Amino acid sequence: MAAVFLSPCYNLDMLQIPLPPATEEMLRERAKANGEDVSAYAARLLHDALSAPSVDELLAPFRKQVEESGMSDGDLDQLGEELRTDVWQEQQARKAKSA
Repeated sequence: MAAVFLSPCYNLDMLQIPLPPATEEMLRERAKANGEDVSAYAARLLHDALSAPSVDELLAPFRKQVEESGMSDGDLDQLGEELRTDVWQEQQARKAKSA
């Protein structure tokens, strides 16, 4: 069953967000496990999520370097595959040493 989210309601300095019952229960359980009031916990989660850089912001320097390098999509794919293979081989070597 798909989650249905209703429109938020605004009340001065308060934001009310209707949540599906299962989501609300998870929120309550996690707040309790963290020893926090549900409202404070939800506000902290929202603040942390909105304060963190977006994926676009995180990838911007890398995208700029790729663009400036003139690498093609194929070159970038090949580099990624080579790096993945190198990491896999290093992991296998570590496993062999510890066995």
